[in-house]
Amino acid sequence: MGATLRALRALVLLCGFYLLSLLLLAALAGVDVAAFGSGLHGPAAVKLFIVTAVLAIPVVRGMFMLRTPRGEEPAGIPVTEADEPRLWALVRELAAATGMRAPDRILLTADVNAAVSEESRLLGLLPGPRRLYLGVPLLTGLTEAQLRAVLAHEYGHFTGGDTRLSALVVRGRAQIARVIGQFHAKADGKVAAERARQEKASAKRVAKGKKAKQVDTGGAGATYRMMAKIYTAYGKLYLRASLSTARAQEYAADLAAARIAGRDATASALREIPVLASSHDFYVDSYATLGVRVRLMPPRGEFFGGFGRLLTAREQELAELRADLPTEPASPYDSHPPIAERVRRIEALPADGRAEEAKDAALTVLTDPQRTLAALEDAVLTDEVLSFRRTAEWQELLEASMAEGMSSVRTPLHQALADYTGQPATLPALLEVIDDGRLWRLAERLPLSEEAAAAKGRAFREFVRPRLRNSLRTMVLAEFSARSLLHWEFSWSRAAAVRLPGWTSENTPDDGPEAALDAAVDAALADHPDTAPLRALLPPAATQPA
Repeated sequence: MGATLRALRALVLLCGFYLLSLLLLAALAGVDVAAFGSGLHGPAAVKLFIVTAVLAIPVVRGMFMLRTPRGEEPAGIPVTEADEPRLWALVRELAAATGMRAPDRILLTADVNAAVSEESRLLGLLPGPRRLYLGVPLLTGLTEAQLRAVLAHEYGHFTGGDTRLSALVVRGRAQIARVIGQFHAKADGKVAAERARQEKASAKRVAKGKKAKQVDTGGAGATYRMMAKIYTAYGKLYLRASLSTARAQEYAADLAAARIAGRDATASALREIPVLASSHDFYVDSYATLGVRVRLMPPRGEFFGGFGRLLTAREQELAELRADLPTEPASPYDSHPPIAERVRRIEALPADGRAEEAKDAALTVLTDPQRTLAALEDAVLTDEVLSFRRTAEWQELLEASMAEGMSSVRTPLHQALADYTGQPATLPALLEVIDDGRLWRLAERLPLSEEAAAAKGRAFREFVRPRLRNSLRTMVLAEFSARSLLHWEFSWSRAAAVRLPGWTSENTPDDGPEAALDAAVDAALADHPDTAPLRALLPPAATQPA
């Protein structure tokens, strides 16, 4: 389907929204006319008119949303040609290869993504200023050849006119979503008001010694929900009708990328992007924001800069992810086809002899990557986060974060112990309960499944022992941490490892302090508990009641 036909199709779908609205308004007006014609007058007629008028308001509002509000530009670093000459040269080279004009603005962002936007006019049919949004984490994980493929893909959308035509589809989606949202908001307001009215009436009945009636809001807001269902049904039709066009645009852009940047670079870029996206989410959650709870930040430039080290350290894991691509779209209405199918189509193309091109890291196209990584922090992080103290190294960040976490940890065993003894839940108090032979009575206060709660004797002990083991081990580690005897080993390739007093690089988990701790915990939770091995590992003050 050509650009003109896609524009016509999108325009017809958008007009369908207004036609639906006009039909609904005509139906509401028809209800009023029919009612008056049948002789309905007085309060009933007024009530009917009010209901139809209220229903018509969101429909009319939706019809006059002719201009979709522009979304805010994502946070990032705008770069000029003087700032980043190599990047702009690459962008202009690819523009020339496609016969398209280069973007008027490039913004470096913190997302694993590259995108184009265009401020088009006349319902998207006339071109306007173009912007290229390019994620620095994407540059961190791609080679220069893969970056060329990604940018060529975006220019593939320019070639097909997709960036202008998408304004039509986006406008329709936004307007339908707003009208649906208005109807749902009205329905929810009606439900809330009806619930409040019934609860107030029930309170009066109770005050008079009568039994309260059960609250029933099933009928409240029904007319609004019915109207929302009508627009929802059209919205689904709209999405399905535009889906094939949107996915065809993606396939066409992939082919343009393969032609310009090479088959192998395009296929490998397609494999890499979902891997980078999931890896970056993991990195931000597990590394970059590690010190937020204690108001600490990684060294300057490392909030985003550490991502590259993670990718290098976990290369083997990433290779497995690249081989296992999603075979289904993210949702039935996702405009992007399954990544596995996109890769299959590209890899089925004839070899073009460009497999060895531009294997350097894409980040090297920037004039000063370290400066950019530092500047990106200033551009996208909040002022509060930027005010946090910077640590000298990642190890310091890990130690401080874990110490804070251990000081505030509260397990189910903490709560059960406090309820059982009526005293603060401390490790000495727990050891005393175990020595007094009351461990299993204490365990009955843990959150238990129905099966565990009904068990008796040995069966009960087997049910609760794993939970007790995890909680007791955590309490012991917290005791070590409180006395600055616990250390953590930072690693990019695996989870942080706890290091107990007496650990050395020669020790292994099978013969070091960790094994001794596990054995001592097991002894304390045996059918016939023995806390002596555990007390022997702990500092003397940790074994005495407070």
